[in-house]
Amino acid sequence: MAFDESNAWRKGDISEKFYQDLLDDAMDKPKKDAERKKVVKAEEMPWELSRQGLLKHLINEQMNTRMETVDAYMQIIPPGSRSGKHRHLAEECLYVLEGKGYDMHQDCDVEIVDQYEFVPQDEVKKFEWEAGDLIYIPPNTIHQHFNADPEKPVRLVSAINRIYKYSGLNDLEQLEDAPEYDPSVTLTAEKVKDYIEVAKKESANK
Repeated sequence: MAFDESNAWRKGDISEKFYQDLLDDAMDKPKKDAERKKVVKAEEMPWELSRQGLLKHLINEQMNTRMETVDAYMQIIPPGSRSGKHRHLAEECLYVLEGKGYDMHQDCDVEIVDQYEFVPQDEVKKFEWEAGDLIYIPPNTIHQHFNADPEKPVRLVSAINRIYKYSGLNDLEQLEDAPEYDPSVTLTAEKVKDYIEVAKKESANK
């Protein structure tokens, strides 16, 4: 009989209120959002000495802000130095606030067998930039930022979409660490100034 298949779907004693949770969340969201920051003060933006370099986080999902879909940070590259080298699935754009330099980009081919793999192409392309320019990083592109000035720092503002991560595609691969990276150091504004001054002296002695 057709009703015999009910022996399968009627199994299980677990009961949840997932749909009601969605309704409750929708009702509570305006109140929760009212408690989240729409203006983030400079002193509330965390510093990080990361494998990618010297960062000041402007917007991050771990910060209590209203932003739902975008993460942004300011990156400082000391004179003559460089960022780390990495690759990620999400596209990225960076605005050059200060300084001049260049990017090295290496596109990757995607191969899908049992799982997807990224195979770097042979060609590595160089893109020069200066203050006022916007740098676009395509999806899956290996990239690195270089400060071409031995005297002045570079400041970049990076923006990247969180949607890929929320979709289960948080594909981020670090291929080279920034020269300044030291996991034992807690980054502060004063430390950033120190890194800039040390880099200037090293450049002058070359």
